[in-house]
Amino acid sequence: MLVVACPGQGAQSPGMLAPWLELPAFAASLGRASEVTGLDLVAHGTTSDADTIRDTAVAQPLLVASALASLRAVLGLAADAPLGAAIAGQVDVAAGHSVGELAAAAVAGVLTDDEALALVTVRGAAMARAAAVTPTGMAAVLGGDPDEVLAALEQHGLVPANVNGGGQVVAAGTLEAIAALAAAPPTRARVIALQVAGAFHTAHMAPAVAELRDAAAGLTPQAPALTLLTNRDGSVVPGGEQALDLVVAQVANPVRWDLCQAQLLELGVTALLEVAPGGVLTGLARRTLPGVETVAVKTPADLDAARDLVRRHAGSSTLASTQEQSS
Repeated sequence: MLVVACPGQGAQSPGMLAPWLELPAFAASLGRASEVTGLDLVAHGTTSDADTIRDTAVAQPLLVASALASLRAVLGLAADAPLGAAIAGQVDVAAGHSVGELAAAAVAGVLTDDEALALVTVRGAAMARAAAVTPTGMAAVLGGDPDEVLAALEQHGLVPANVNGGGQVVAAGTLEAIAALAAAPPTRARVIALQVAGAFHTAHMAPAVAELRDAAAGLTPQAPALTLLTNRDGSVVPGGEQALDLVVAQVANPVRWDLCQAQLLELGVTALLEVAPGGVLTGLARRTLPGVETVAVKTPADLDAARDLVRRHAGSSTLASTQEQSS
């Protein structure tokens, strides 16, 4: 049983898509994504510097476009080939971390590529505007006693915006509060500032939720053709409208990737394929998903390993069994 995992903001790096553009279908997919988003994603994926692609309004569309184009490369699909039901024999479960949840919604067929790209363009720009109101940020807290870590965050007025499992919590709040946490970290914990522009997944992002909800109002999402998980609590999303509502609300609410991983174990997933720019989610999976084989797609050199993983693990009846249990 195979899950496709779509990474979130912070996974991007300068030049990450340069080798991918040698693949005609990938280049075509990225070109189409550039038209939809109004951003030069080819330049941002190849020549833009770290500060440029750190911009939330750039990073988020770049990540969704990269995830969808690289999955098509793994599956040998044309740039305009449908996902969702068309790949149900090759992918069983879709899940995404933070902005990756929009890519996962497209993988599951809830949204088309163009719809997901249009929404993520609004999302990124709206979150950038919300982040500019108050100087805020995020920091990874690695290790330490979980209860002590959460108590320290509360003491400093910070929010556990991402609970990722494997001893990793991401704190979010004002830059002053994050600096205070870093100066006095919990016992046996490290605090590492993240290269993001604001306190995502907190109340600071409430204005962005309203903008994204308005942008989503005209869409008609489809029921997931694959098992789709939500960042809210790791549960299986039952329908298209619910999926869209959850993606919108997620902007100002914590990402519970730890619960998504617990759900993957409950479902009996045997393999995790992290699409480009892969690495972060497979690292977490190796610490928290015992016995689950992983492949991170970083460059075209990883395609053979990814295709082998799909061949050996995909094609179960996960969705049907899940629907039967929930009916």
